[in-house]
Amino acid sequence: MIKKSIALSLLLSFIFCATAISTFAQSGPVANHTALYVKDLKKSADFYKNVMLLKEIPEPFHDNKHVWLRTGEHSQLHLIQGATEITEHDINSHFAYSVKNLQDFTKHLDQLQYKYGNWKGDSKSPQLRPDGVKQVYLQDPDNIWIEVNDDKF
Repeated sequence: MIKKSIALSLLLSFIFCATAISTFAQSGPVANHTALYVKDLKKSADFYKNVMLLKEIPEPFHDNKHVWLRTGEHSQLHLIQGATEITEHDINSHFAYSVKNLQDFTKHLDQLQYKYGNWKGDSKSPQLRPDGVKQVYLQDPDNIWIEVNDDKF
């Protein structure tokens, strides 16, 4: 009887710890959306839909000043009309998106004649990150840098 009681206590302790670890691991923030304040909403929306191939989703404002796009299973990009100027941004500040096939994506960019390149900007060839992921960079209409890579997570 005592052995069963100890075994049951150990089992319950294990379940409690596993549940606590699982709950703790999921209790941190999870990316929901990124909002970009843009100068020309139509131009930015066209870029993200046609160049980046993001799908437009319904937005609740219905005021012609917002466009929402799906960026992942549970994440979105919100474009908001209203910026008064376009400024330069350093490539070190960028968004990163992963694609299944980077070569297919760069062919798509080539077909659109859209400028992209490596980190230095001296080649269109994808560069290899230290972790083995291939990447290219491009800028949106508001000069926001975007990394596109083939990371499989």
